[in-house]
Amino acid sequence: MSRLEVVPQAVEPPAVASPSRPHEAAAPDRPSARPPARPQPPAGRLPGLLIALLCAGYALGAATGWGSPSLATFMGDFGLAGAALAAAFSCLAHGCTVPGSARPAWLLFGLSSVCVAVGNGTWGWYEVVQRTTLPADSFADYAFLPFAPLTLTGLLVLAQRPRGAAGWLCLLLDGWLVAGSLFTLSWSLALGRAAEGEVGDPVRVIHELAYPVLDILMVSLVVGLRFRGRDGNRAAVHTAMLGLAVTVVCDGLFTTPSVQASYHSGSLLDAGWFAGSLLLASAPWSSRWRRGRPSREHPSAGGTPRRRVASTFSALTPYAAAAVCTAGILYNALGGHPMDRVVIVVACTVGLALIVRQGIMLLDNLSLAQELAQKEAHFRSLVQGSSDVIMITGANGVLSYVSPAALGVYSRDPEELVGGRLLDLVHPEDTDRVVGEVRRFLARSQRLARQLTHTLPARSAEPSARVECRIKAGGGEWLHVESTVNRYRDGLILNSRDVTERVRLQAQLQHNAFHDPLTDLPNRALFAERLRAALGGRGGEGPREHPYQEAGTVAVLFLDLDGFKAVNDTAGHQVGDQLLVQAGRRLQATVRSGDTVARFGGDEFAVLVCGPLGRLRVQELAERLRLALSEPYWIGGAELAVAASIGIAFGPRDLDPYGPPVAEVAALADELMRDADLAMYRAKSEGKGRVVLYSPAMRAEVERRRDLDDRLRLAVREGGFALLHQPVVDLRTGAVAGLEAIARWRSAQGLLLTPAEFLRGAEAGDAAGRFTRWLLQQAIAEAALRGAALGSAGRGQAGVVPVTIRLTAERLCAPGVHETVAGALRDCGLPPERLVIELARTSSDAAADELGRKLAALRRLGVGTALAGFGAGGGSLGALVRLPFDALKLDRTLVQELAENPRSRALAGHALRLGRELGLATGAEGVDQERQVSVLQELGCRHGQGLAFAQPLDEFRLRRALVRRLYPLPRPLGAVSARRAYLSAAADTRSGGCGEAGPGRAAHHHGAHEPPEHRP
Repeated sequence: MSRLEVVPQAVEPPAVASPSRPHEAAAPDRPSARPPARPQPPAGRLPGLLIALLCAGYALGAATGWGSPSLATFMGDFGLAGAALAAAFSCLAHGCTVPGSARPAWLLFGLSSVCVAVGNGTWGWYEVVQRTTLPADSFADYAFLPFAPLTLTGLLVLAQRPRGAAGWLCLLLDGWLVAGSLFTLSWSLALGRAAEGEVGDPVRVIHELAYPVLDILMVSLVVGLRFRGRDGNRAAVHTAMLGLAVTVVCDGLFTTPSVQASYHSGSLLDAGWFAGSLLLASAPWSSRWRRGRPSREHPSAGGTPRRRVASTFSALTPYAAAAVCTAGILYNALGGHPMDRVVIVVACTVGLALIVRQGIMLLDNLSLAQELAQKEAHFRSLVQGSSDVIMITGANGVLSYVSPAALGVYSRDPEELVGGRLLDLVHPEDTDRVVGEVRRFLARSQRLARQLTHTLPARSAEPSARVECRIKAGGGEWLHVESTVNRYRDGLILNSRDVTERVRLQAQLQHNAFHDPLTDLPNRALFAERLRAALGGRGGEGPREHPYQEAGTVAVLFLDLDGFKAVNDTAGHQVGDQLLVQAGRRLQATVRSGDTVARFGGDEFAVLVCGPLGRLRVQELAERLRLALSEPYWIGGAELAVAASIGIAFGPRDLDPYGPPVAEVAALADELMRDADLAMYRAKSEGKGRVVLYSPAMRAEVERRRDLDDRLRLAVREGGFALLHQPVVDLRTGAVAGLEAIARWRSAQGLLLTPAEFLRGAEAGDAAGRFTRWLLQQAIAEAALRGAALGSAGRGQAGVVPVTIRLTAERLCAPGVHETVAGALRDCGLPPERLVIELARTSSDAAADELGRKLAALRRLGVGTALAGFGAGGGSLGALVRLPFDALKLDRTLVQELAENPRSRALAGHALRLGRELGLATGAEGVDQERQVSVLQELGCRHGQGLAFAQPLDEFRLRRALVRRLYPLPRPLGAVSARRAYLSAAADTRSGGCGEAGPGRAAHHHGAHEPPEHRP
């Protein structure tokens, strides 16, 4: 038989100290907070015990002769064949599943075990089945022979390749030293005499010497080579090497004449081969059985690295081989045996190989020493030239090394720091935190070392920790230092750098992120955070950190400076900024020390009031704030004055002392700020310079307006409006002189309703812009279609009356209105003179210039302009002079009492006379009674519009009215009235139907039904 003797060798980096040994923190006088390591139960013990029991049972049976010769023969032949088959199946299965370069090795080990199983099975066929002795040169001998070559090839596959020519030469020399020494000893003991006994038969000599020579080669490979093995498969490789080693030892014993002469199947020698096969069968799965128990400690566990036994044995291998060779020579010399030439030649080559190897190693050591000196100098220069301070401390927290950079960073001599305690340099307030961070780092290192399994690479990155603290400099100041902490043997190594400027910059950036850059007051973000803290009270695990620890009132005050825009426009933005700074100081001087004053932007401020205050005291505080802000400001020698509008909103009275959920607190804070904002805008709308408390009705009003805006947007998009037209009648002839487009809301039941409230909600916002564009486009489009339809029917004069569209000043000045009018006229082909834009009411004098530019732009297009609602409501008389109007229309409130109230009749007469003197065409709306028509005729009004003639008509009835053209007029009130009407009509005729132009003003107006005579 042929078996191999293998000594396993490890190839991984050296292990470190046991993780169970306690490590001290940086401070030796502080008790360790880390619990002691709990011993882990060994994994894989049960399979190992089972294999040991099988081997022991086989050895016991072999020692006792198995009870009978037949059982001994069966166990010695088929028992070994079964063990070899188990090893073959195990290695082949593992070789088919394992990835990587180790797969061919396991497949070769499996094939070699198949050869052993075939050989033992052949032996059993003769002895157990045939009941004969094994013949000479049987098939079993040749079946055992491939075991060694296959195993040798598998070992070569597993072996690590040397690096460089010197490594290959040393490998060859080591292999020859081992092989030559073992060959010398074996030749002296047995091989020489075996060769002498078979001198006449060369084949027999080769056959007899093949087994021991191949065993020697396998031993040489195992001893001289290193085998690849990570933490994940090292146990499998070592177990396989152990099984092959047991097999080789048994093969070596079998080759001795004394053992071979007394050998029989089932003897104690078979127990060794059985154990070797079982070890090889269990080798592929030993890594899984040992999972969870690291073969060595992770480097992060600290401590001094230990030299591996395999590395030491590999270094002593050449000298042990030379000793074996010397023992073989001494055996021949002292035993009186003649010196064989084979022994002398092999021994001389072994000695020469040892000398050459020693010389190579000496040269290699010199080269390594030079390289080490260069690297040491390189790293020393890096450490000494680094701007970071490198410190090494022992397990007791005492500094053993401090780099020279400490002189430039800390302004302290490194030699003075060496020998001192690390914690003596740390700020007392940071000591506990630094010790806690170091302890957590050490615990994490120990935990990583305990959890390291064979499946993890041995070169896993060592853990590190980053600690920030304050270190005392030589000048007595405290520097902010950031240190990276790593394990170094039994202590720590710290790489520290000065981050004082970075910490200051971060603090400044954080301050800037939560404060207004102009006034240095808290901004909206910090105000909201403090408001949430005040409303949140306490969280579920304890009190929240905020400056308001007393329960009570939570109030938010929103403040807006009235008249600040005028200051910016007149005095400049720099003066406005100084005013804001002074306003912020006045607010801070007025509130309590625990209250928060914030600036939200522009001229808006906010105050957060918390504590045991009643609502009355909060209102008194708001009044003091208003008075403080309303006092005169002296900036640059000039006195400036602004007022303040303040809105107050109170938080809920029944706040939970342990705090509601975070999401609920955030929503409550946002709602409270919105409520205060609504109250502030209500104060501005009520006249400014006052304090207003929030009430739920304000929120309801906002929601109502939002609902109206949504409904308006939906009505415009889905066609919820209908456009009607009311005729404008010439009071002299009764002819239709024009049309006014009036929008009506179509209800869900299909009824057309007057949307008075609906349209009031359309005066602002995006929905108002949509409605205005729809009204202009729809009125122009219908006017163009109407004119084309009546013209094609041969009634062209009926469709040429102008259409009037009424807009407010805000809508007329809105962006895009002029473009909408121009685009609609161009797209629909309506002549511009057939469109009149009627201004419902004038805006303030400050916006008169913008309104005048808009009206002038419309007149340049050829569109007529008119002023409606004259005689009631807003609008100054100066606007008639500055704004380019073509017509004037009395308001319905003035027309309704014309017949009964002499004062109203006098006012209407003066208004109409003023319009004629300014060269404007006159008209009146709301003419619902015949008596009102008669009075207007008497007063010389040119046009009338109202229920006395027609209500707003849809398109069908409108076209019928245009075809009819005339409306009946009431008879004059008397001769005098008729004469006045005649004189008025005659005067209009002499002036071309335009009346007399006022002095200093060109007559540029035209009637509501007439094209303009000229445009400026």
